[in-house]
Amino acid sequence: MVTSNLWGERWSKLVINAMANGISACTGLAGGEMIRNYALRRFATRVGSEAIRVGQALGYQLEEIHHLDPEIIAKAGEGDAEAAKLFDDRRLAEAGRLSGEQRPSMGQDMVKGRRTEIEFINGLIARKGDEVGIRTPANKTLTDIVKRVERGELDPDPRHLLEVRLD
Repeated sequence: MVTSNLWGERWSKLVINAMANGISACTGLAGGEMIRNYALRRFATRVGSEAIRVGQALGYQLEEIHHLDPEIIAKAGEGDAEAAKLFDDRRLAEAGRLSGEQRPSMGQDMVKGRRTEIEFINGLIARKGDEVGIRTPANKTLTDIVKRVERGELDPDPRHLLEVRLD
């Protein structure tokens, strides 16, 4: 695909990766399992919302994310009930098409004992957020937890994110 919006396209892809890779890495779950879990889906939505707001603050024109206007995801992560329902409906429909063991790449890295790219995905979002004055507690928390699992301080477990309090 040819685009005149390279940075908008790239940041949109970063948002998609941010919403799944680290969560799979620190929970040990496959993609469909993460999406079907309400609390993890809410956490992923918050991660995506923060990433979208940082990208917008950087001046990027974001493209569709999960076939939705990024503003829907941003508002869903900020607590808008109508936007959350739209996003949940989309994600749950996608989950039905995933095979049981389909796992995001960072989750695969963790299973294979390889270093993850957490610093280049959620860590980058957090650093850029600091630069533009956008709070990114979900991305910072996720980065920290993935690094702890990667170092062997924690075993992969959904509870790492189910017990997080961001506000």
